[in-house]
Amino acid sequence: MDKLVDTFTNRLNKAISLRNIKPIELSEKTGIDKSKISSYMSGRYKAKQDGVYLLAHALNVSEVWLMGYDVPMKRKREESNVFPTTDIPKKVPVVGRISAGLPILATENIEGYEFAPSSQIKDGYTYFYLRVQGDSMNLKFNEGDIVLVQKQDTLENDEIGVILVDGNDATVKKYKAENGLVILEPMSTNPENTVQIYNPKNISIKIIGKVISYQGKI
Repeated sequence: MDKLVDTFTNRLNKAISLRNIKPIELSEKTGIDKSKISSYMSGRYKAKQDGVYLLAHALNVSEVWLMGYDVPMKRKREESNVFPTTDIPKKVPVVGRISAGLPILATENIEGYEFAPSSQIKDGYTYFYLRVQGDSMNLKFNEGDIVLVQKQDTLENDEIGVILVDGNDATVKKYKAENGLVILEPMSTNPENTVQIYNPKNISIKIIGKVISYQGKI
């Protein structure tokens, strides 16, 4: 097994120097914000797999080498160990909140863009990232994380979804429908987050979409 002999930060800075490319140029080539690239170069953050793929491709180096492993710097024809070359990252909008009466992807809602692997993106669906607020799902993801949502108006029992209740801001919860009732279950270490039970005949319940993956704070 290849050994980890260097840091992602050192390798990134070395590649940038060898390729004689400026961070702003790298940002334009990859679609990654310049501020985020600066954070990678300073060691404040480490890129996730989709970011590593984009950076390695733009710098024409091996993804595995860029991650700090003892492998040749030269990029192979296929880099299947880290992020399949056929799985091209897709740019997805990040939404800060969802409220009734305003389209999800309205300009006012979009706070930026991140990447999702194309293997998670199906034709015919709309996708967006939603930034998590609060601690009601902290057994799965934390406040500030982003969850990838496939827009749809139905959910199966025990799926995690984004639901709009009575026109308030949308909530992320584990969904269940039983005996004509909708049950929204938190997955939290905070006992103040309790199960919510609603009768759709008496209160508006609108399913916005299904959570299919998530990323930590970025």
